Amino acid sequence: MKITIVNHSDNRGGAAIVSLRLMEALRDAGHDAVMLVAHKYTNHPHVHAIEARYRLKVCFAAEHLQILAGNGLRRRDMFKVSTAAFGLPLSRHPLVRGADAVMLNWVNQGMLSLDEIARIAAERPTVWTMHDMWCLTGVCHHAGTCTRYTGTPGCGCCPELSSIRSRDLSRSTWSRKVEAYRRRHIHFVAVSRWLRLMASESSLMRGQRVDVIPNAFPVDSFHIEPRRSRAELGLPEGKKLIIMSAARLDTPVKGLDLAIDALNRLDRSDSAVLLVGALRNPHALDGLHFPHIAYGAVSEPALLRELYAHSTVLMSTARYETLPTTLIEGQAAGCTPVAFDSSGQCDIISNAKEGILVPSFDTAAFAEALNRALDTPLEPHALRASVERRYSDGKVAAEYIALLNRITTCR
Repeated sequence: MKITIVNHSDNRGGAAIVSLRLMEALRDAGHDAVMLVAHKYTNHPHVHAIEARYRLKVCFAAEHLQILAGNGLRRRDMFKVSTAAFGLPLSRHPLVRGADAVMLNWVNQGMLSLDEIARIAAERPTVWTMHDMWCLTGVCHHAGTCTRYTGTPGCGCCPELSSIRSRDLSRSTWSRKVEAYRRRHIHFVAVSRWLRLMASESSLMRGQRVDVIPNAFPVDSFHIEPRRSRAELGLPEGKKLIIMSAARLDTPVKGLDLAIDALNRLDRSDSAVLLVGALRNPHALDGLHFPHIAYGAVSEPALLRELYAHSTVLMSTARYETLPTTLIEGQAAGCTPVAFDSSGQCDIISNAKEGILVPSFDTAAFAEALNRALDTPLEPHALRASVERRYSDGKVAAEYIALLNRITTCR
């Protein structure tokens, strides 16, 4: 089967990484899968960049001028939302026209308009994998506590736009999505059961079938036993390590403030927390009194895998996640994960043999869970086997092929 996966880039951001991984898994399964991107950063021979950079910049600028006009000229909030009002004519691209099926992933920032998405779906069997909530809301990628996307008509008075008008940019985009989805040519995939539940509550998605297929994960690249010493890595000897990892730790959604509060409740001399990721605020850790190592951003995957292998516990205090990769990474390296039960974390920690879930944002309970995980960690090889069973490349590729076979047969 000829499959074209469309994503904004091939390795910048979580959706890009898992899209590239899926393409490789589909190729390993014997299919002619390629990737079409706006920005190519790897030298992968089966990733193809769109040769329309100037037009892409125009679409990007036009969308963000529209957003600025709709949010009261608040530049700081400009990238919290997307409208897909402008985009490239990819329905005419040879890799789209020649495909047996098209798989859309993260296609915002001026790459595809809603009209063009509808055009592609009308002409080719199309699967759209949702990596956040944008497909089921008006303009936002994460709705937080807002439920206006559940109404009919949906959205309006959008908090991300600081809007008090019902007929605002979020409402008009919601209406355009209704039209794009109307013929039900798009087959949606949610990467977690939690995201499918959110989709079921959206007035946009009524009548749409949403399958759940998780992201593919390279289990074999992770290992339980460290291959480099702590001295080589600059880690303290003789201490149990709790690792917390993110591209940027002080992004509000990652809940660094909650992590600090939970860690400060611990009274242990045998442990320390390893904080892996960038910090935009140089004073973000000023209130953390628990022994800690601020390791900074890690761009080398092999180094990150070593840090996981040296750790006993993986903590995630994220306020919400669709399918948090760090929890899967921790499990694959034998770390006991501890997380809030706020969203997609529940897919990864579905029972007591896969980690510890804590009531949302209860930092005292989180501290107790960290103590328990440090004292009686889960069996590392069982955690790794759980990842292999649920998220291996081959398993996920097979689920997508089954879906593509179903929708191509039905057209």
